[in-house]
Amino acid sequence: MNYDFSPSVERILNHAVEFIPNLVVAIIIFLVTLWVSRLGANLAQAALKRRQANAEVTLLLTRISQWTIIVFGLIWALSQVNFDVTGFVAGLGIVGFTVGFALQDIAQNFIAGILLLIQQPFSIGDSVEVNGYGGVVTNIEIRSTTVRTWDGLLVIIPNADVYGNPITNYSKIDQRRISLTVGVAYESDLQKVDDTLQTVAAELPGVKKDPAPQVVFNEFGDSAIRVTLYFWIDVSETSYFVALDAAVKRIKTAFEQEGIQIPLGMQQIYGQQK
Repeated sequence: MNYDFSPSVERILNHAVEFIPNLVVAIIIFLVTLWVSRLGANLAQAALKRRQANAEVTLLLTRISQWTIIVFGLIWALSQVNFDVTGFVAGLGIVGFTVGFALQDIAQNFIAGILLLIQQPFSIGDSVEVNGYGGVVTNIEIRSTTVRTWDGLLVIIPNADVYGNPITNYSKIDQRRISLTVGVAYESDLQKVDDTLQTVAAELPGVKKDPAPQVVFNEFGDSAIRVTLYFWIDVSETSYFVALDAAVKRIKTAFEQEGIQIPLGMQQIYGQQK
């Protein structure tokens, strides 16, 4: 019994003749994509190094750039051989949406961590205040930032909370203002109080002459007139706490020498926190 396979062979040959050129084009597109992906990764790495980005995030973003180009190139190449790209992309989209929804908190922290490492609003060792916590940054990771608070607690803050809230970086400033409020008796000579506080401020370590120290009488209290001394310090010469400590001690000593009374109940000297 004889069978004639010539029509089937002819169809196969026809399909091959039509398919091979498309396959060649697809291979060329993919090879070019690989070259472009390496070029894009190198450019991204160079740009991040110029921004002095963290080494880990530089590697991560370089890989993301490279694989993003490869994926788009692969989809383009597959479309040349009549692959159902639309269905494939739709399937990826559904899977990506499902996974992204399930892991949205992780994804938010991941993206926020990358943005923090790129923008660098603070570095390890900086004194900061963020999300209600003040202290020194001890570690910056993709998922979280670790801060050792002023009282020694180790706090791990999700990066989404760090990036989404105001950040105060005390280490990025070259000067800082300190304010001290004290009460003086109603019978005090206010001009003498003013002159005494100005003298104290001028003798403190690291105090800047511009802006000049300022004394403001700001409130009539129940048993005293409250007066505030404002002065700026050069943080490269002295720290906030050193200047604050010196100011409190010298104000008390100067007031005793000048006979300026701090009424009972107004002996607390108020300072700007941190």
